[in-house]
Amino acid sequence: MSTTVPERLARNRFVLDEEESHIVIDQEICRATGTGKALVAVCPAGVYREQDGEVVADYAACLECGTCLAVAAPGSLTWHYPRGGFGVSFREG
Repeated sequence: MSTTVPERLARNRFVLDEEESHIVIDQEICRATGTGKALVAVCPAGVYREQDGEVVADYAACLECGTCLAVAAPGSLTWHYPRGGFGVSFREG
């Protein structure tokens, strides 16, 4: 029996770093370049959303795939892997 992608992703383990986000968004650059809409559109985990004219990130759900970095305008996104022991641990691909 095959499982769906959301079912497989639900098996992953996420350890949230409540002291430090690994994603920082420069709102001015996002607005000026339209990067916000691109981030919302391409993120496979749905980390980004627009709220009250700004782009916000639910970094706890990040799959650390780097797709956002491929579409972000220079300077609009500061992204690094979470500190050691935090982030996603994949249980199944």
